[in-house]
Amino acid sequence: MNKYLAKIIANDQEGLQMISACSSGAKVKLADIKYLSSNKVFLLFIERMLVETGQDRKKINSICRFDFVDKVRSKNINQSNKDLELELIGIDYLKNKDDYEINLIFNNNSHIVLTTETIEARLEDQNEIK
Repeated sequence: MNKYLAKIIANDQEGLQMISACSSGAKVKLADIKYLSSNKVFLLFIERMLVETGQDRKKINSICRFDFVDKVRSKNINQSNKDLELELIGIDYLKNKDDYEINLIFNNNSHIVLTTETIEARLEDQNEIK
């Protein structure tokens, strides 16, 4: 069923809202959150529902990728618990002088804030979960 695999590329607020809407309610394990500081790439491996096609019973593995990330901060996330599963509630951002702060909002009032010089995000579906 490859024709349902989405690839959304965002470089503005509208695109980011689209990714946020598609990944809202997605499950993510702490072990599946990676920041490759030398490449300035932040990766989030998520398990989401296919909301955009109305097939919200179908689960899909996706990668949410952010480029040009200079700094990552987290709040209310126990880093030592690698089995911790978070639920992504949404993504928003603030413009802060020359930078953007992209805010990944999770359940239990946990956040990850990405400091980045430009909005460059993509949501790429990998495979359907049977």
